[in-house]
Amino acid sequence: MSTDVQVRGPRVRDVIAVGRPAFWVVSIVPYYTGILLATHRLIPPVDEWPRLIVGAVVMGPLVWLAVLAVNDAYDLPSDRLNPRKAKSPLLDGRITLRAAKRLAFAAAVAAVGLSLHVGIVFALGVLLAVLLGYAYSVPPVRLKTRAGFDVAVNALALGAFGPLAGWAAINPDLSDFPWLMGLQGTLAAIGLYLPTTLADLESDRAAGYQTIAVRFGPRTTYLIGYTAWIAAAALSVILAATNTIIPRTMLPLEVVMVPVLIAAYRKLIGPHQSFKGIITLATLFLFPCATFALTYTGVL
Repeated sequence: MSTDVQVRGPRVRDVIAVGRPAFWVVSIVPYYTGILLATHRLIPPVDEWPRLIVGAVVMGPLVWLAVLAVNDAYDLPSDRLNPRKAKSPLLDGRITLRAAKRLAFAAAVAAVGLSLHVGIVFALGVLLAVLLGYAYSVPPVRLKTRAGFDVAVNALALGAFGPLAGWAAINPDLSDFPWLMGLQGTLAAIGLYLPTTLADLESDRAAGYQTIAVRFGPRTTYLIGYTAWIAAAALSVILAATNTIIPRTMLPLEVVMVPVLIAAYRKLIGPHQSFKGIITLATLFLFPCATFALTYTGVL
């Protein structure tokens, strides 16, 4: 029976489970933001849709499968100690360790190959993202276990690379990219990522992984995340007040939403963290993001 399962290979639903569909939106939303920044349009020109859809498939399912499959393969020691990972396809035997590594490689090749249809600059960015994903998980580099680097890789990938990818899909010239938005996104990503290290603190500590939460402890890690979140919120107010990227018409909303978002962080996020609070905070953060999209494109 076991041999037969290995011959047939992992089932589609198990492959999808490794790729975590819930995570796809985390990169597709910043990707769309970059498209919006480049086009000043809520809906990009129809003739761009084929390339942009290919880019979305790369940024969502393929890149996530590539980096998460290899991460699962090398995180087994801590995942076995983490109740949150109890239903992982690798832990219950639905996918073998060897199959996970093959999936990661196949998804990485597919992501880079398909990205060439979007553009060479976009493809180079995807290649860099995949390489960073491997550097994050695979020894001897294994940036996940190097406090500070674990945060930098994830925050830059989500906060800066996503919008850059969307911009490059439309305009390969990155010289006009609004880099302050990349900074604002990176600060927000730090604020949202650090609580995830707190949620996995005990299993990472037991496995001997020197993540930032293990290295500095829950209180300091929480304060770093909270400070980055406040900085991101403050920067958005400054950008709106100076009519830089964020339209000045958004300033009244920023003045109202910034205290709400800061208070929500204190309420929902803490040194002893669960993913429920992170998801709620991220959902709340989408409201000013949606309003920015409407004002930036002139709808409001």
